[in-house]
Amino acid sequence: MKILVIEDESKVVAFIKRGLEEHHHQVETATDGVTGQQMGLEQDYDLIILDIMLPGLNGITICKNLRAHEVQTPLLMLTALNATHDIVDGLNAGADDYLAKPFHFSELVARVNALSRRKNNFRPEKAVLTFADLQLDTNTKTARREEQEIILTAKEYALLELFLKNTGKVLSRALIAEAVWGLEFDTGTNTIDVYVNYLRNKIEKGFNGEKLLHTVVGMGYVMKLKS
Repeated sequence: MKILVIEDESKVVAFIKRGLEEHHHQVETATDGVTGQQMGLEQDYDLIILDIMLPGLNGITICKNLRAHEVQTPLLMLTALNATHDIVDGLNAGADDYLAKPFHFSELVARVNALSRRKNNFRPEKAVLTFADLQLDTNTKTARREEQEIILTAKEYALLELFLKNTGKVLSRALIAEAVWGLEFDTGTNTIDVYVNYLRNKIEKGFNGEKLLHTVVGMGYVMKLKS
């Protein structure tokens, strides 16, 4: 990860930077609040670690300002002030986690890893999925091809979304059943084949573009261009 450390104690900065780089992270540092906030606003980081007590601007103010500018980078606050109200102030300002000094480096690494997983889990997906001239807007739940709206049922929408998120991959009937119908679905029926045909007719019939949904005999279905 690319990590920004905003900390004015040189020994702490060196300790964190050396340790995180040993764990293969890229670390940049700032030793005052003004510089740290500017770096946080102007550059993209995977994580920002900052102290509360900083010259120029304190960590609480930096948190508030970054969030006010819609910077959603996870923030881990370091502080020697471990009173409950200081922790609450930091979290209310927009910090995702805190760690009181002094701390063991193993705990810092664990919290860094946890914030990294949380960031990846909640990373926003693209609102519009596109393949060839077919588009699916996941916000409005509408599909279009050649600028013509395609009316889909709930299952057809879920099926199309699955194919658009896995273009070029052969999806087995079992995988489709689990993703669209749930674990209890009876894969012995021909429901999946029927719905794929429903969807195929809606996104291909009457359009000039290439066929998009293809049957792979004995394996399942794939969304791809024939060429």
